[in-house]
Amino acid sequence: MWPFGKSTADRVKDAINENPVLAPLGLNVSESRGTVTVTGEVPRQPVVGLIGAVVEGISGVKTVDTSGVTVLQQASAPVQPAPDAPAATVSTPDLSPADAKLDAEVKEMEDRSRIAKAVLKALRGNVELADDPIDVLQSGKSVILRGVVDNEHEQRLAEKLAREVDGVASVDASGLRVAAGAKELAKEKDTSTGDTVYTVKSGDTLGAIAQKYYGNAAEYKKIAHYNNISNPDLIQVGQKIRIPG
Repeated sequence: MWPFGKSTADRVKDAINENPVLAPLGLNVSESRGTVTVTGEVPRQPVVGLIGAVVEGISGVKTVDTSGVTVLQQASAPVQPAPDAPAATVSTPDLSPADAKLDAEVKEMEDRSRIAKAVLKALRGNVELADDPIDVLQSGKSVILRGVVDNEHEQRLAEKLAREVDGVASVDASGLRVAAGAKELAKEKDTSTGDTVYTVKSGDTLGAIAQKYYGNAAEYKKIAHYNNISNPDLIQVGQKIRIPG
């Protein structure tokens, strides 16, 4: 359950898979200490820029590394004349209709994703929302807010700030839910993986931890299995427990 049981890499994958141009490409995503690395193959160079624009809308992403992305269709290099040959005019072949359409589609998506990044910046710049785990995605002309806030006031505030960003036509806040203590629950992370981690406190049980993160104590089995805990009744104060998605 986002945001608590999903790493930064998993949320980046979700954003990529919801983009109609990027989803079919089967890109690989990893994350370490805020740097997201994307590898794979794309049909044209402009798609690489789109990857960066989409990824930067995800909370927790500091930098994006696309150096491992291979462009299948590179632009042809101009032919160099021999030293004694007369200068010749070399024209660049026109794009095919399909390539031109793809480039135009990518540019439009990239521009819209930059708007999503501006919305995320506005949310991070607000003292009440700065620590709330909120992702911003773009779908058509709509900005999508996804994550958790502490109360309904923050939910309304996030939607209001998003609407005020230049270029935003509409805001879909249906994926922004309210959970008391969201900031605190999402605060502790494994910096190398982006996984949410919980430190066991006095009086905790796996059922109580599951209730905090999933709203359902019965989900303790998922937490126990994910952390290789053979006896759910035996957890220790100070123990670090990862919260699965």
